[in-house]
Amino acid sequence: MRHKVADVRGPVHYLDFGGSGPTLLMVHGLGGSALNWMAVAPQIAMTHRAIAIDLAGFGQTPLFGRAATVGANAALVHEFIDKVIGQPVILMGNSMGGHIAILEAAQHPGWIASMVLVDPAIPGLHVRRPEPVVLGAMAALSIPGLAETLLSRRLRELGPEGLTRQALALVCADPSRVDPGIVEAHIRLTRERHDLGRQNARAFIQASRSIGFRMADPRFWTRVAAVKAPTLVIHGSLDRLVPVAAARELGRRRPDWELKVLEGVGHVPMMEAPDLFMETLNAWSAYRIASQPAAVS
Repeated sequence: MRHKVADVRGPVHYLDFGGSGPTLLMVHGLGGSALNWMAVAPQIAMTHRAIAIDLAGFGQTPLFGRAATVGANAALVHEFIDKVIGQPVILMGNSMGGHIAILEAAQHPGWIASMVLVDPAIPGLHVRRPEPVVLGAMAALSIPGLAETLLSRRLRELGPEGLTRQALALVCADPSRVDPGIVEAHIRLTRERHDLGRQNARAFIQASRSIGFRMADPRFWTRVAAVKAPTLVIHGSLDRLVPVAAARELGRRRPDWELKVLEGVGHVPMMEAPDLFMETLNAWSAYRIASQPAAVS
């Protein structure tokens, strides 16, 4: 795993896991980072070139005068594919990253060979009452100034380890299944990001508000209909943030897309159940039709 930085209207940090063959670009979700893919990327690099990007304002990519909205980061992903990778990719996105993947595939079909959506942030047919902790966060985000204050206070109260473990408890059905080394890597990153102060909260709030507006925009389904790339949807049955009913509605609208529901798994199956995740990915024909296994560099 190599840390690299590219210039895409400012510095963009990404993890290069090596490998050769078709490039698979991984895009994290809200509040996440390229580290979210650590448990599966080495296996992906056995048959593909595996790259995970930090979106603007997340991980080790600073805002640098850029916005952290969904639209701005979708544009960043496209420029990264164009300028850094320079060829069509398999685009894999989790949560907000899945939403971004759909936008990219709809707007720039020539750059996307195939797509994997992992618990993508999409509107559902029936909206259920969110978890209390999610509902509280949504209310806070709607009040200018309050969100920044509350997020900064929360980090001070819980500390990097407490905040990381609280986040894992929300996105995992069973956070104890996440590899301890990966948990520690996330704690270290949270500790480093604490030094960013208000910029840390600003990116999260911009992205949160943006994905909220986009989830309510009916034009999203027009973009889904425009996607031409073969697509696999992997969704945890116990996802608290995006209920599995939303994935089933997506499958109803795009019956040509393959949907695989992972039982007993939450919002980040690539972290919580990496072996099951890779078994599902390897079984997908569009992923298998790639290159011969290559040594990881």
